[in-house]
Amino acid sequence: MDGTIAIWMFLAVCLLLMFGYPVAFTLAGTALAFAAGGILAGHFDPAFLAALPARLFGTISNSTLIAVPLFILMGIILEKSRVAEELLENMAKVFGGLRGGLGISVVIVGMLLAASTGIVGATVVTMGLLSLPSMMRSGYSPALATGTICATGTLGQIIPPSIALVLLGDILSSAYQQAQLSMNIFNPKTVSVGDLFIGALLPGLLLVALYIGYLLLIAALKPELAPPAEVGKVDRGALLRGLAPPILLIALVLGSILTGAATPTEAAGVGAVGALLLAYAKREMNLQRLREVVVNTMEVTCMVFMILIGAAVFSLVFRGFGGEELIQEFFVDMPGGVIGATLVVMLVIFLLGFILDFIEITFVVVPIVGPILLAMGVDPIWLGIMIALNLQTSFLTPPFGFALFYLRGVAPESVPTSAIYRGVIPFIIIQLLVLGALWRWPELATWLPAKLGN
Repeated sequence: MDGTIAIWMFLAVCLLLMFGYPVAFTLAGTALAFAAGGILAGHFDPAFLAALPARLFGTISNSTLIAVPLFILMGIILEKSRVAEELLENMAKVFGGLRGGLGISVVIVGMLLAASTGIVGATVVTMGLLSLPSMMRSGYSPALATGTICATGTLGQIIPPSIALVLLGDILSSAYQQAQLSMNIFNPKTVSVGDLFIGALLPGLLLVALYIGYLLLIAALKPELAPPAEVGKVDRGALLRGLAPPILLIALVLGSILTGAATPTEAAGVGAVGALLLAYAKREMNLQRLREVVVNTMEVTCMVFMILIGAAVFSLVFRGFGGEELIQEFFVDMPGGVIGATLVVMLVIFLLGFILDFIEITFVVVPIVGPILLAMGVDPIWLGIMIALNLQTSFLTPPFGFALFYLRGVAPESVPTSAIYRGVIPFIIIQLLVLGALWRWPELATWLPAKLGN
């Protein structure tokens, strides 16, 4: 079989997606069209498609993926019930009186919101609607305000617990076992979603700390760009009542995973129930709003799993045309060995981040390149964190970054698009620095999982 047909199929999918066709149906439809042509021409074995029911049944019976709708439910409850809005208002009271304090509040609340949703679009839109008007009223530079919101919105890629890490962890777990079996290791080691959560903790917190450091530096050097906000008198009791519940909820969910007290799926269940109780306690939940929450959760969950099904069809046909062997040969023969192969994969994923969301890249690209890189000796946790950070940078990079489009959609016309582009550049540099640090010191991602694993 000619592996180049698989490459043409991949390029056809990218082209169709650029025309705006739905991702799930584009993946499955293109793959089936190429498979039909391959069967008629005698270049494709139909037995590959016969494996599809078993692949889908494996997805249905995968308990790890139950965490996806539960984390989505938790995030949407916090968004719809004004918990996120109250959290931002209270955090602004704590830091708003400082130069750059409102920006710091946005970063911290955005980090917590990103951790609970893990969806870039949801976080950017929510933070844009909640925080951009108040930052503009306080006299913030439009570039600094929009850059802070966009950068904070992409934190959902790396801050655990997030849907991106759940999906990436599940795919990398399968890829790691496949890589070890290809090396005749029949008692393979495993990597879990929890391992990826733990590995993402230090790089994620480092990124947040650098964001805050940048805002403090700008406020010190150019105070007119980030003036203090009018916060009025602060009621510490009311402040504590507003801040403590959502922070404790997220800490409980993440802490139970990091300590091994609960699996990510169990912790997601606790988080969803806790968010619902919190919304009812704040009297921000009624039957109408609960219906909206459930419908939105169903819509996002269906989107994720339809893409997963489409990606499963695409992956089987891609392998059937010999695409995996072609890529493996390409990587093995590449100058620079594993370093060169990893750099090429990171560049391809970065470019694909302009046209594909993290879900499509996780389901389509990672299963193809993951087993090959892992068989070459790349650490699976390090690879997962590098991919997440890489996608985060891609989603923030002009002119095609998703985060920029989402914020442009909710920002007032008085904020020019050029200001949004200028504002994200310093944050892109910060993310590239963290990527470089993680490349130079892989222990940033691997030390904590190894420590807690022992």
